[in-house]
Amino acid sequence: MIEKLIEKIKKTNAPIVVGLDPMLSYIPEHIKEKAFAEYGETLSGAAEAVWQYNKGIVDAVYDLIPAVKPQIAMYEQFGLEGLAVFEKTVEYCKEKGLIVIGDVKRGDIGSTSEAYAVGHLGTVKVGEYSYRGFDEDFITVNPYLGSDGIKPFVKVCKEEDKGIFVLVKTSNPSSGEFQDRLVDGRALHELVGEKVVEWGADCMSPDGSYSNVGAVVGATYPEQGKILRKIMPKTFILVPGYGAQGGKGADLVHYFNEDGLGAIINSSRGIIAAYKQEQYASFGGEHFGDAARQAVLDMREDIAGALAGRQ
Repeated sequence: MIEKLIEKIKKTNAPIVVGLDPMLSYIPEHIKEKAFAEYGETLSGAAEAVWQYNKGIVDAVYDLIPAVKPQIAMYEQFGLEGLAVFEKTVEYCKEKGLIVIGDVKRGDIGSTSEAYAVGHLGTVKVGEYSYRGFDEDFITVNPYLGSDGIKPFVKVCKEEDKGIFVLVKTSNPSSGEFQDRLVDGRALHELVGEKVVEWGADCMSPDGSYSNVGAVVGATYPEQGKILRKIMPKTFILVPGYGAQGGKGADLVHYFNEDGLGAIINSSRGIIAAYKQEQYASFGGEHFGDAARQAVLDMREDIAGALAGRQ
């Protein structure tokens, strides 16, 4: 799967993933009004509004980017109706040729991780038949329970040619409360990075360049990013925190390898709610998709300029 992601990054010249993290406050009024007129101010109405919003974003940007990253909590908040939209969004994005990274942050004891892995990446057996659940291409996983919680995901990745991104150094302000703690004189996130390399050793691409086991390292911590890039030279890094959380292209150059690959940068509300920003306000809510498209183009230019400046 990592080869497919790399191929699409090269084709689009955009190491960008758009986070489909819809909140009702992001959705333009005309979409909500139509959904509520049909379904009422209900969970079904909210789910319909999210679906129409997602579809508008995807239709506007799918030809510019290699991947999307729907955050499952933004759908779970609307119950089963929301989860149905999550599933429908995954299917629609794959129909558009996009790689789908399910931001689900799963990870538990072995048997539970195995069920999570099957539900999101693999197949579940029902009698004599096998079925796919959400069927994302990659998902995010939490390593806090150690190898017991990660190996079931790695097993499914090997069987299905799917991928995972392991949380190593996250972009949120309080991430250092645990992730930066010293263990035998070294930051915990560095030790987790070494485990990611170990877990990914059996999931390498055919040419041995990158593994299907990737890492999450926030754009908001570029100094740690430099260190982790060296620790994980053949690990693809998913980088959240661009844009709305403060990360910019100049912060990201050290997340990439010398081949210009090795990282994919996420922006969520900076793109999907671009029309709410002063820079893109002229598009207005009616043209939220066009605002998102322009935000992707500007992000692509920012990253390309930063990478060119490194050389």
